Amino acid sequence: MHKKIDLLNIGLIVLSLIIAVLLPFKLFLFSYAILGPLHYLTEINWLKDKHYFVGPKSKWIKVFLGLAIVVAIYPLYKFLDFGLNNSWDETIRFVLGKSKVLILTAFLFSIGLFFFKKLSHILLSLLGSFLIAVCLLNFLPKWLFLLGLFLPTIIHVYLFTALFMLYGSSKSKSKIGYYGAALLLLVPFIIIFMDIDPAGYTVSKETATIYDASTFLKLNYIMTDIFGGLIDGKFRVISPVGLKVQIFIAFAYTYHYLNWFSKTSIIGWKKSLTTHKTIYILTIWAAAVGVYLYDFYTGLIALYFLSILHVFFEFPLNIVTIKELFRFKKASVSA
Repeated sequence: MHKKIDLLNIGLIVLSLIIAVLLPFKLFLFSYAILGPLHYLTEINWLKDKHYFVGPKSKWIKVFLGLAIVVAIYPLYKFLDFGLNNSWDETIRFVLGKSKVLILTAFLFSIGLFFFKKLSHILLSLLGSFLIAVCLLNFLPKWLFLLGLFLPTIIHVYLFTALFMLYGSSKSKSKIGYYGAALLLLVPFIIIFMDIDPAGYTVSKETATIYDASTFLKLNYIMTDIFGGLIDGKFRVISPVGLKVQIFIAFAYTYHYLNWFSKTSIIGWKKSLTTHKTIYILTIWAAAVGVYLYDFYTGLIALYFLSILHVFFEFPLNIVTIKELFRFKKASVSA
């Protein structure tokens, strides 16, 4: 079974990369709107069944729920535009706009859950996590910005996916699994060395409108800037580096979702689905897709909470994976 799944995942990596090269913008939007919501719902259900990988301390998952609500309120507030006077509007936007502080707080707190058992210690770790994030905001704002931007996006869909694959391969001792993880890690370098001709790519008016209205371009801009792809200090989506960044983003998101759906038997998330839960999940998913089809930007706002919630809920699993990988590496060295 593991061998077949590992071979399937290698095929999915290749397929995702090929389509990402051909349709980098449309593939990302399709994956984000169609595959994304179904992934959020099924993973949250599975994580709940696993007590969010924190066991008896699963009640602390309410902290992640609260943080996700606050993070999701900001884009909703901007979207609804209540028309408050300037002082109130600026105050609310300032408070709610510190989403990156809350994202880092959630991640650091998930680490604390594995090191502390007493109530007082856990509460102190929550406070400490928040203070560390605030310190970054005041003393290293660029680092906070990058961590807050990449944690729920590229780190979540690409780096953690690679770590999951490595961990799964170490448990099953599957060589093919290691080959798949190695191929996944090689994809960015394959894209970097591709000969991309901007003349072969166009962006439809509808797609351009979606990107302009959303925050997607912020991720593209930052990554393009990191790789020195700005042209005269300006960001060009249809440029060699800009296109390579978009190809990678489309690939990372698409494969992240496909990897999850390919592992129904390996990690057993399908077993956590009762008939009632399946109907419930499919109904919400169909409604989500319907909203996206009606108006993509409205869909982004409506589904943002679910998106960020599944990222926060997955943080403890990310920490477990990292811990187990280091434990496995340490045991291998000792042997």
